[in-house]
Parts: sequence; structure tokens; C-alpha cells
Amino acid sequence: MKIKKKYIFLSVLILLLLCVVVTFVNRYYKGDDDEVIEGRMEAISYHASSKVAGRIDVMYVEEGDWVIEGELLYVISTPELDAKLVQVDALRAQAQAINEEVDMGARVEQLEALRGLLKRAEVGESLALKNFNRVEELYNKGVVARQLYDEAKANLDAMSASVSAARAEYNLALAGATKEQREAVAAKVVQAQGAVDELMSYIDDRYVYAPATGRVSSVIARVGELVGVGYPVVTILDVDNSWATFNIREDDIHGVNVGDTFTAYLPALDADVEFEIYYIASEADFATWNSTRARGGVDLRSFEVRASPMLDDVRPLPGMSVVVRGDRL
Repeated sequence: MKIKKKYIFLSVLILLLLCVVVTFVNRYYKGDDDEVIEGRMEAISYHASSKVAGRIDVMYVEEGDWVIEGELLYVISTPELDAKLVQVDALRAQAQAINEEVDMGARVEQLEALRGLLKRAEVGESLALKNFNRVEELYNKGVVARQLYDEAKANLDAMSASVSAARAEYNLALAGATKEQREAVAAKVVQAQGAVDELMSYIDDRYVYAPATGRVSSVIARVGELVGVGYPVVTILDVDNSWATFNIREDDIHGVNVGDTFTAYLPALDADVEFEIYYIASEADFATWNSTRARGGVDLRSFEVRASPMLDDVRPLPGMSVVVRGDRL
């Protein structure tokens, strides 16, 4: 009988202990005083890439390096662009030479040759005129036939036409190119120079510089590897401008305002850090991960909240966990 009472007493004691444990667990997980919200540190990431495709010739950085904005990261080898530059530069030089020749007009030697042709044509015209006058006089007297008269007249007309052509060619060379011709040639020079400048901009872009100051988080291509246009070879994190991101359920967002400060614990640094809220999402969304312990299984929407650390001597790295009690946020 005593043994039976002893078992009853132990059963009651165990039941009481279970009630205490359940009560403690319930308070720990569901009590407002022990609510814990977890977040993570984030930072802006910059991707260094090039406008040209090619093989990486030199790589100056590695993962973990600290770089300054404007620092040379890597160089791409572009032999095809170098060969193309030789071609377009030759076309530019050719267009420039033609433009200079048009501006200078005909050379002295060309003018002298055209002047000689004009004089020769004028001498021929003079002889043809004298011959025609003699034949015409004899024809009017009935001494020569009509055929000789026609031949003399045709020869005079031909020599007169030669003089007109020679004089026009000489005057054209003397006057130089027309306004339209000069503008057309000048436009060719501008077009050729534009092609050179465009190609040079691509060639200059084979030198890739850091777009911002920060820490190199990844280098996803090595020396000798072929990379395409816009391929993000180097990723840089701006760790000096990091922030903490929390997903706060809609039933906990009341009382949380921009400008509020709170203390959070960073396990990676084993330190308490002061944060200030600077952003609260205008629209709720479903959280991709359960940020809050202690509310049960209700699927509620959440608001994204961002807060920045207030101490300059603390530099949390992206990805670090941030833990804050619900009553402190």
C-alpha cells in the first residue's frame, strides 16, 4: 500500500514538473518578453566588367583584398581591336590627306601642264581659222569644192571646242574644289576620326578599374580565361556602408518607426551594437525565412526594416547575423 502511494506521489511530482517545463517553454517561445528577431548584415556590391570581350592578360587583385575607387583591377588582351585600330587609323590618314589636297588646290606642276594644253589648243584654233579663211575665199571664187570648205569648217569648230575644254579645265584647277566638294571631303575626315575615337574607347576599356572602395568578395575569372562583354569578373563589397535587414511580421510592426534606435547583438563580433532604423518598406510581402520566434504557425505578411550601425569603429561584414529582442526594436 505504501509502495502504491509512493508511485502516486512520484506521478504527481512528475506531472507537476512537466507543467513547469511546458509553462517555461511556452513563456520562452511565446512570451512577449523573450521574443527574438533575427536579421542579417548586408552591403552594396559592385561588379567590375568591361565593354569588350577577350582573354584576361593580368589580374592584380584577389579575394579579400581592399581596393580603392579607381584602382586597376585587371587587363584584357584585345589583339583583334589593335589590328582593327591600324586599319581605321589608315583610313583616317587617307581622308585627311585628301582633305588637305582639296584645301591646297591644284599643284603648280598641274597648273603649268594645263596652261600648256590651253596654249596648244589656242595655237591650233588660230591655224584652223587661217586655213578656213583661205578655203572660204577660194570657195567663194569657185576654185575649191564644197567638200574642202566643209572640212575646213569642221576642223575650225573642233579646234574651238578644244580651246573651250582646255580653258575650262585650267580655270577649274585654278579655282580649286567647290564648296560642296570641300564639305564632302571634310565629312569623310570627321567620320574616319569618329571611327578611330570609338575604337580607342573600346581599347581603353580593356583596363578595368574599381568602381568603388571596398573589399573584393569574389574573382570569378583568372588569367588566360576568356570573358564576354559585361561579364562580372570582380565583385566589390562596400563594407563601410553596411546595414542590417529584418523581416518584421505585420502583427509586430506597430510602434516601429524610422529614426528609432535599438541595441542588437552580433554573434560573429560577440558585441552589442547600436542601430538606427532608416527604412521601413511601404508594402508588406511574404518573408522568405522565419525571422521571428514565438508566434505560432500563422502565415502572416512581413515588412522589411533596415537599420544602420551607429558606431564608426564597428565594421560588420555582410552575411553576419544580427539578433535583437522584440521589446528592444
